[in-house]
Amino acid sequence: MSRTALATIHLGALRRNLARVRERAGKAKVMAVVKADGYGHGLERVARALSDADAFGVASLGDGLRLRAAGIVKRIVVLSGPDEAGDLAELRRLQLDAVIHHESQLAWLESDRDPRSLRVWLKIDTGMHRLGFAPDVARAVHARLRALANIDPDIVLMTHFAASDEFDNALTARQIAAFDDATRDLAGPRALANSAGVLGWAGARNDWVRVGGLLYGLSAIEGKSGPDLGFEPAMTLSTKLVAVNRVARGERVGYAVMFECPEDMPVGVAAIGYGDGYPRSAPSGTPVLVNGVRVAIAGRVSMDLIAIDLRNTADAKVGDRVVLWGSELPVEEIAAHAGTISYDLTCGMTRRVLFVEDEA
Repeated sequence: MSRTALATIHLGALRRNLARVRERAGKAKVMAVVKADGYGHGLERVARALSDADAFGVASLGDGLRLRAAGIVKRIVVLSGPDEAGDLAELRRLQLDAVIHHESQLAWLESDRDPRSLRVWLKIDTGMHRLGFAPDVARAVHARLRALANIDPDIVLMTHFAASDEFDNALTARQIAAFDDATRDLAGPRALANSAGVLGWAGARNDWVRVGGLLYGLSAIEGKSGPDLGFEPAMTLSTKLVAVNRVARGERVGYAVMFECPEDMPVGVAAIGYGDGYPRSAPSGTPVLVNGVRVAIAGRVSMDLIAIDLRNTADAKVGDRVVLWGSELPVEEIAAHAGTISYDLTCGMTRRVLFVEDEA
């Protein structure tokens, strides 16, 4: 247990981030997106912490089942809808909303004779070109859904932005215009804005916003961290030093001997690696904190361990705390060094990491 990497989940930060989203969203209802195991923070704990959300968004029916089993009674939206006709009965049993985005799903609904009502969200592809009906068939699809007696008539109309994190990219404005044209005079609430949409596109907030990253204090904007945008990181990843060694000038450290000591120096070894989810792609120079002091990785990340250049904190000793990311070291900075995004890192924690909850 003493060697275990810890992911501390700050429940208070989750709640405060939701409150900040509401401030920016105006009158819109807030769907808290908790897919990918709550962006790596833990599906059930995140949903409980965000109990004030108006709905939860999940990627699969299985996640909806987990939330219902955990006692979550709020509205839950399965963002990719049914994967096969047999899913419809389970969606109804669990009282889950289904996003309908493809002709195959529409055909299953039209063939279904289950009298129980199902709430649906109609997804329109305005430029993402991933899931959704083409704008020119939106009215016809909406009419077909409204004609079904076992479909709740209050159909939510939605789309998904491809580049809302680029505030100077005209694509988002074109997507909003395409959505407005496709849904003009159609009854039903509108849902357009994701996290970046909430930040940068006031005209896209409408009746619902779907927010993921911001709730976890993760930035949706390149070059910015969550704190830069006024949101608090909800995860601190930490471990301990398990060794401190003196290594001579000119000696090399780690696999592939990629780091050469420029002088006689202390090198620490911390109990974390890609087996825990820390990115193997993080190069020498990637920052970590030892006892709150900023230092850097030395050499290649291995499965269980990383080496650390301790010249900035020569009094470091075995057992000292090492922070890989958190409020004082934004995960976005680590992601930039590793050539990825913050979402990838928080979602990548493995079962070796011990998750603990902090009410702060």
